[in-house]
Amino acid sequence: MIKVRILSVGKTKEAWLKEALAEYDKRLTGRIEIETILFKDESRLYEESGAIFLDPEGPLLTSEAFAQKFEGWSQTMRPVTFVIGGAEGFDRAFLKGKETISLSKMTFTHQLTRLILAEQIYRAHCILSKIPYHK
Repeated sequence: MIKVRILSVGKTKEAWLKEALAEYDKRLTGRIEIETILFKDESRLYEESGAIFLDPEGPLLTSEAFAQKFEGWSQTMRPVTFVIGGAEGFDRAFLKGKETISLSKMTFTHQLTRLILAEQIYRAHCILSKIPYHK
């Protein structure tokens, strides 16, 4: 089973968001386990080194390209770790030499970013497993 960690700041307060995240957890049961770790203090995010950092300046990937990257990460990274920055994002100097991706050129709340990332992880699983969900 592939293990994924999503690190972020804040809390999930909205019921609809909790339900949506739970839906992707349910769909991935037995295949991919997503653990979400939420910190009060954004500085804790800077303690990660071997992770993928979500950053609007990172490369934009198609879902197919994300699936291929995800497959590689799942073979080399235990667990596959994604880090979502706070309201101001990450310090540019900190990101130098780190792997980054962008989900969009638009700005999203950290809560919505977690949902979009969970959906893309599910979509990647479907693409790689040839399950007819993508397109």
